[in-house]
Amino acid sequence: MTTTKPSATPKQRSSSEDGATAAMHTGTSDPRTLILGNLRQSGIYVALVVIVALFAVLTDGVSLSPGNITNIVLQYSYILVLAIGMVIVIIGGHIDLSVGSVVALTGAVSAVLVIRQGQPWWIGVLAALAVGIAVGAWHGFWVAYAGIPAFIVTLAGMLLFRGLTLRVLDNISLSPFPAEYQRVAAGFLNGLIGGQGYDAFTLLIGAVAVAGYAVSVFRTRLARIRYEQPVESFPLFVARVVLVGAVIMYFAWQLAHARGLPIVLIILAVLVLAYGLITRRTVFGRRVYAIGGNLSAATLSGVKVRTVNFWMFVNMGFLAAVAGVIYSSRSNGAQPAAGNMFELDAIAAAFIGGAAVTGGVGTVVGAMVGGLIMAVMSNGMQLMGVDQSTQSVVKGLVLLVAVAFDVYNKRRAGSGR
Repeated sequence: MTTTKPSATPKQRSSSEDGATAAMHTGTSDPRTLILGNLRQSGIYVALVVIVALFAVLTDGVSLSPGNITNIVLQYSYILVLAIGMVIVIIGGHIDLSVGSVVALTGAVSAVLVIRQGQPWWIGVLAALAVGIAVGAWHGFWVAYAGIPAFIVTLAGMLLFRGLTLRVLDNISLSPFPAEYQRVAAGFLNGLIGGQGYDAFTLLIGAVAVAGYAVSVFRTRLARIRYEQPVESFPLFVARVVLVGAVIMYFAWQLAHARGLPIVLIILAVLVLAYGLITRRTVFGRRVYAIGGNLSAATLSGVKVRTVNFWMFVNMGFLAAVAGVIYSSRSNGAQPAAGNMFELDAIAAAFIGGAAVTGGVGTVVGAMVGGLIMAVMSNGMQLMGVDQSTQSVVKGLVLLVAVAFDVYNKRRAGSGR
């Protein structure tokens, strides 16, 4: 006896066919409503645009030149890598003060193996990653299973691993790395598919990124409509996609007219995509948000809090090692003072990017935007010749305003206004 699958009813067919139509006609067209409705996230994008425009004017366009945009990518990539791990730790309700010391230690281990002992460059990279994972497991054990607050554990780690860095390097700097190791942070992909006066491959990657972004946000829009959540009107949605696409292609155009596509940018893009999916689409990501949002509720819901906390710090150690490899490659050596204050830059990027002080809120993309705000400010002030003390004052004020903004949002939400 054979059975046939019943065909979709006219109502079902109509529902599926109307999905795309609904995506084009549903939503509000009031920009003020859209901005205020998601002020935490929309505010940082507006801030980034304003800061970029401000320094473009103050530096007579030098900040947006092809060479300078390339330099921003190279100089601040390791901070952005650290910010990815840091925002996950902060979402989980913790903090990590040791990442600067871990960057120094992993770079030192790599330098000793590659420079002093003559091992292949990739041995140094693997050893650095192994050390970073071990450090993360050390922190994770004390936080997750011994129950010591992460602030204390990582503060101790900051001192401990800085001391180990001095011992590993014997209080001296080691350099230079071989050319293959230097290419991790200073190498470029250029001329793979030609181009007259520009790198066509970089433009191709930019176009692929725009297409991927458009598909992703359209799928998100359809999902929000399906669950009857508010979205912007379709013309505003198209305008947003076009604007973001234009920014991406401008960025790619500038890189294509400089030295091509930086290898470190590819590494960073892979990490952002991977961790964006992990935080939004996996069980582990949902549990991190649950623990940071309401620890008691997460525990009662059956979340294995200790296990999740342990792997959060293992992941942070891994990303600190990646940043350590990038930084040592960029500086072409290992120094006892490497990574100094990196943890504060990573924490600032996470908070400026919308992470909540109390945990449970934040995104990888937001942390990247926060890191870019810090990078553009630092780079712009350097181009203007602003002294280091003033730069520190400005960064401190920006961080304070970001946290105050988070507190204001919570009070506003609590009062129902």
